[in-house]
Amino acid sequence: MFLEPVVVFILIIHLRKVLRPFSPVGEWNKLLTISLFAVVVLFIIQSGLSATPVTKWIWHLLLLIIVAATFKLPEFTGARPVMVAVLPFIALTIISDVVKALSNTLYQKIDSYISIAFPIAITWMIAMLIRSNKQRKALERERNKTHEEEERGKFMAAQKAELEVLVAERTAEITNQKNELQQALTELKTTQTQLIQSEKMASLGELTAGIAHEIQNPLNFVNNFSEVNSELIEEMKNELNAGHHEEAVSIAENIKENQQKITHHGKRADSIVKGMLQHSRKSSANKELTDINALADEYLRLSYHGLRAKDKTFNTTMQTDFDNTLEKINVVPQDIGRVLLNLFNNAFYAVNEKKISATGHMTGKQGYEPIVSVSTKKGNNTILIKVKDNGNGIPQEASDKIFQPFFTTKPTGQGTGLGLSLSYDIIKTHGGEIKMETKEGEGSEFIIELPVV
Repeated sequence: MFLEPVVVFILIIHLRKVLRPFSPVGEWNKLLTISLFAVVVLFIIQSGLSATPVTKWIWHLLLLIIVAATFKLPEFTGARPVMVAVLPFIALTIISDVVKALSNTLYQKIDSYISIAFPIAITWMIAMLIRSNKQRKALERERNKTHEEEERGKFMAAQKAELEVLVAERTAEITNQKNELQQALTELKTTQTQLIQSEKMASLGELTAGIAHEIQNPLNFVNNFSEVNSELIEEMKNELNAGHHEEAVSIAENIKENQQKITHHGKRADSIVKGMLQHSRKSSANKELTDINALADEYLRLSYHGLRAKDKTFNTTMQTDFDNTLEKINVVPQDIGRVLLNLFNNAFYAVNEKKISATGHMTGKQGYEPIVSVSTKKGNNTILIKVKDNGNGIPQEASDKIFQPFFTTKPTGQGTGLGLSLSYDIIKTHGGEIKMETKEGEGSEFIIELPVV
């Protein structure tokens, strides 16, 4: 029959489409390709030459092999819907040829029924092939979707693994940076401690120069009065030997007065030395009842003589205005002394700089008289200490940073920038306040406010 090769051709084409996505059936695809080639050859023979029973039974054998392979082998599971579509047509063809070979009379009786059944089988085949094709396309879409999801999953997994590697690397990098910063912070704290100690030693050096001058005065008094007392004692011996009792008593009174002066100046020298020792060692944080007026007066003169020891041409007018009604207050004297010494040193430095610029015809202010003043005043449960100078003042852009560590308006090498920062911390530790008022070109004033209680 002419339709049979066409049906087989369509069947093999659909089988190849169905089986193409399955890589394990590559050998079966080869077999189907050979079968397709045989179908074409047989189709030519069937259409161009006289059909023989041999060619018919070859057709049937080929169909039976394909049917058996489709339903027998698990690799062809996907092709079974196609086979179901053409199975009625194949059955009718084989039945028709078998009946015709066995009995021509029987074939004549059922030929009309077979003729009716063939169009039905072909219609069934077309409908089932269309349905199978739709199912195949839906299956392919689902398969492609699953494949895309798998690829997306693999991509996400790869991205996740890559991100985990990046996170691990970044974490390690941050940890290293943290360790480096921690080490740098430790080194910075060590350096800061060393600089603070260096600042204290620098102020100690300035203090020592002033102390050397200050201590010389009481020592001179002690030496002078000691010599005078030695002479008076010899005179008193002579008067006693001569029997002049009243003269001896008068000389003894003079010796007593001189001894009191020696004791006074000796204690003065002792207090100066103790002040130096207190300033040089670390603060014990032990507060003592302290006379602020005496402390300010002492450190003003120590600072002045310290600068004079370094520069013999330095000269400044010092003014004091102490409130005599002030009571002693509890402070750490060596710490407050450091604050006052730093403020006095800065004030003397400022007026000296202005004097040098004036005499050097840099400002044109001839006849400038440098003045540094200190005053104390009793406030409402507070004591005010004011240190004022008539130097060049501090520019506005620098005044906002004046209490910051390591900030200085002095030239490089002449200041560490820690003096005012330490002073600020000391006053804050005592529960007080320190502030500055300045006017560029006219001078500066530092105001310390300490609580009485």
